[in-house]
Amino acid sequence: MREISESLSSSFFAGNRARLRQLFTGTAPIAITANGRLQQTSDEAYAFTQDSNFWYLTGIDDPDVILVMEQNKEYLILPERTAVSEIFDGAINTDRICSISGITDVYSEKEGWKYLGSRLKRLRHVATLGANPPYMETFGMYANPARAAFIQRLKEYNANIELLDVRSHLARLRMIKQKPELDAIQEAIDITIDTLKSVSRPSMLKKYAYEYEIEADITRGFRRRGSMGHAFTPIVAAGANAVTLHNIANNGTLASDELLVADVGAQYNHYTSDITRTFDLGSASRRARSIHAAVLEVYEYACSLLRPGVRIHDYEKDVEAFMGEKLRELGLIKIIDKEEVRKYFPHATSHYLGLDAHDVGDYDRPLEPGIVMTVEPGIYIPEEGIGVRVEDDVLVTSTGIEVLSARLPLVLS
Repeated sequence: MREISESLSSSFFAGNRARLRQLFTGTAPIAITANGRLQQTSDEAYAFTQDSNFWYLTGIDDPDVILVMEQNKEYLILPERTAVSEIFDGAINTDRICSISGITDVYSEKEGWKYLGSRLKRLRHVATLGANPPYMETFGMYANPARAAFIQRLKEYNANIELLDVRSHLARLRMIKQKPELDAIQEAIDITIDTLKSVSRPSMLKKYAYEYEIEADITRGFRRRGSMGHAFTPIVAAGANAVTLHNIANNGTLASDELLVADVGAQYNHYTSDITRTFDLGSASRRARSIHAAVLEVYEYACSLLRPGVRIHDYEKDVEAFMGEKLRELGLIKIIDKEEVRKYFPHATSHYLGLDAHDVGDYDRPLEPGIVMTVEPGIYIPEEGIGVRVEDDVLVTSTGIEVLSARLPLVLS
């Protein structure tokens, strides 16, 4: 069993702060808040997930902590904790967060805001992370309100202060992975591979009657191999359920003549993997196998295009055109155009991977060595009840790519 690492070294987080300060050439202080906890039921919060940018700069997993970086000083402001909350949730361990982050100056809520507030009143600018809209319609979800509340509090000290958004700076930094990050990603990938190999053995697949039984064994496999858990909500979809890209109910029954799509990823030391395989539950049809073969051809073509200097938008157009040829060969479309192709291939081929499964990055910049991304073509045919997806995690190198998840076979079992 692997050991669960609590944190990367403090030098990693200190280095990230130094790199941000170097990339952000202004003299304004940088002030960033952690995420806050969100209510689930009357008196219970959802499991806490830290803001990835805040973690990247501090390694701290506690909610509502504030990081302030000035030219020659950096410090943390801790939130107030009631006696009741400390009994139930525990107190913040100041020594631990100093050790993890490498930041030695820590203030209480009252002391910290008194100092920061006096500075804000004299400043024209402060840099922070811009807040998302309260409701993000594209994703159909509400944003964590921590950033918006923090910005409002900054404005209370100086209504005229101009906010400088450092989200693009952090996206640039996080695009190129450092060795400790690559090590953590590879560990997450290896845990995912070992778990998928275990649950997808033909002798195991025959024992499952429901999608959730596979999900449960994947969860167990991740945890027992040292993972923090799932990097995202797992997708285990058999037969027609696989036509829904984010089928997360995982409560369908399994039949031997169906395909099973498993889109899962372990999280290790906050870094993620994202791997998809399509398995034969026993006796899939020739048609289903031909669709799987077509997806593999698109996958191989996409991998052949990736190298430094490639622009993602151009790459996606090329993959879309090649997918169109495969869809026409399958008899699904007659004309290769975007609208026709996207009926059966509705998502992008690749996204960045790192602290988040869909990691931040500048999609307008050419690819560079050190970028980790996915390659995940798929074909989904609602009228036939067949969905197929294959996904690997790859590292852009100086000459092309290295498939980090190559140890997991692509072929149907």
